[in-house]
Amino acid sequence: MAEAIKHECGIAMVRLLKPLSYYQKKYGTYLYGLNKLYLLMEKQHNRGQEGAGLACVKLKAQPAEEYIFRERAMGTGAIQEVFSNVHIQMANVHGDISDTEWAAQHLPFVGEVYMGHLRYSTTGKSGISYVHPFLRRNNWKARNLTLCGNFNMTNVDEIFEHIVSEGQHPRNYADTFIILEQIGHALDIENQRLYDQFKQEGLRGIELTKKIEDNLNIGAILRSASHIWDGGYVICGITGSGDAFSFRDPRGIRPAFYYVDDEIVVIASERPVIQTVMNLTTDKVKELHPGEGIIINKSGRVILEQIQPPLNYSACSFERIYFSRGSDVDIYKERKELGRLLVEPILKNIDNDLEHSVFSFIPNTAEVAFYGMLEGLESNLNEYKAEQIRKLPDMKSDELNQILKMKVRSEKVAIKDIKLRTFIAEGETRDDLAAHVYDITYGTVTPLVDNLVVIDDSIVRGTTLKQSIIKILDRLQPRKIVIVSSSPQVRYPDCYGIDMSRMSEFIAFKAAVGLLKEKGMGSLLTEVYEKSKKQQFLPKEKIVNYVKNIYAPFSQEEISLKIAEMLTPTGTNAQVEIVYQTLDGLHRAIPNHPGDWYFSGDYPTPGGNRLVNNAFINFMEGDYQKRS
Repeated sequence: MAEAIKHECGIAMVRLLKPLSYYQKKYGTYLYGLNKLYLLMEKQHNRGQEGAGLACVKLKAQPAEEYIFRERAMGTGAIQEVFSNVHIQMANVHGDISDTEWAAQHLPFVGEVYMGHLRYSTTGKSGISYVHPFLRRNNWKARNLTLCGNFNMTNVDEIFEHIVSEGQHPRNYADTFIILEQIGHALDIENQRLYDQFKQEGLRGIELTKKIEDNLNIGAILRSASHIWDGGYVICGITGSGDAFSFRDPRGIRPAFYYVDDEIVVIASERPVIQTVMNLTTDKVKELHPGEGIIINKSGRVILEQIQPPLNYSACSFERIYFSRGSDVDIYKERKELGRLLVEPILKNIDNDLEHSVFSFIPNTAEVAFYGMLEGLESNLNEYKAEQIRKLPDMKSDELNQILKMKVRSEKVAIKDIKLRTFIAEGETRDDLAAHVYDITYGTVTPLVDNLVVIDDSIVRGTTLKQSIIKILDRLQPRKIVIVSSSPQVRYPDCYGIDMSRMSEFIAFKAAVGLLKEKGMGSLLTEVYEKSKKQQFLPKEKIVNYVKNIYAPFSQEEISLKIAEMLTPTGTNAQVEIVYQTLDGLHRAIPNHPGDWYFSGDYPTPGGNRLVNNAFINFMEGDYQKRS
């Protein structure tokens, strides 16, 4: 993607199922679990570069010994900082570090249960206090809770009111704080239930405490807390007594994968990460089903439990297009198919003139779609060659050679050069610096003769295209520049963990508004605003997405033409056209991940309709009003 879109988060968990001495003997280190967590986090650094954190729980700590450890840091180097600080803390403890039993008792972060988190903020809230994992402390081990997640709740107000009505007094309104308190409260209730039950049976003291720790019903706790959640999420947690869990939302919006053997349980946001870290084939890594939780209790027993009943399956398609690693076997195929399905509209835009067209991609995430596009073009060309040969069975050898010499011309035209610090400049100077974020390979295009076709995985805001990419591509003097998006037009905001919340950010929305004005249909905006305003305070279940009406008068091609006009910089010599993937093409390429609300406006939860409703109201009362 030319302009980076932030994804909410990535998660990683490790639960060792053997004594630490086992890993020391077999793998040469009692830090086996910590090392695996580091790799799981590094392999998912694409999912969050604003902060990182880890938590560790020791299962065999004695009274007066610490048993929960946490380290967090902010910034793009947060993972390295976190693990560096962990090792510094270990180095500051003097003793026989070669002795596994001594290390387990005295060294921080030497334990059996680990949880890691990578953060991107979609809320605008930053600071170390917002970096996961979060921690809720108590003198009873089983009442302690550390929590992290890849999630965004659309009904924080409802959850907040619910826990306040039960007598709690949350110290913060952010969804992570509220979810921590909500699950923590359910954990307290479960502890109290078991305390009352076992005390009535005659148990006291340490015996009673251990009985509670051994019998916590984590599934019931999660069911009690999550029944009112509206959003996309994977929530992970560890209790102080050692129960660990990961729980996926009932629509499967956010992804979660796991692996279990007799030594270890591993959980992460992406499948190839687990495959690489654990050296596994694809079939060994399983995906959590919608609404399903994986629970590893204190004793190490692994339980798969349906926490909430599965609802309308809406796994996020943007995960497949852009956010998740392209090394996943299925994602790689899907991205190639997205590129292949664009062949027909591309050929239409270049008048089938392959001889005078050069094909490339915008680095780096569009590369796989580029390969699929090339394969589709080559297949199309081979069919054309075969047809020509069949037409002229008696053709001369030079005519045959001329046909066989035809090829698809592909070059690496665009190069992402450096991350320029444009904040040091203002106005036109800043724009001039931004124009040089990308560079070009000179001599790849025949000036004033060749078309230049460049594929990107998605075009959301279009800012980098206008400020940098089209300007720099135009220096090659192509006859026409065709920018191809392997995803459909992004028309609607997200509310499930991706940083796309304002209507005014989307170039497709700007184009639709522009077309309405051009055609004298501006009153439609007011009409949609009035309908949206009337339902602003309705229950989320009754809200309708009237923003769809803004796009309804126009075809995808009309909006694409307007986008091309809006993104073409002043002074561009080449004709600029933009080709988008269709919704049908998206679902053909990615049939098992139907969540397409960014493109269709069909939100999988009621909270999504409320968000788009409020986003449009904010646009009309803010950005639009200022320009009018």
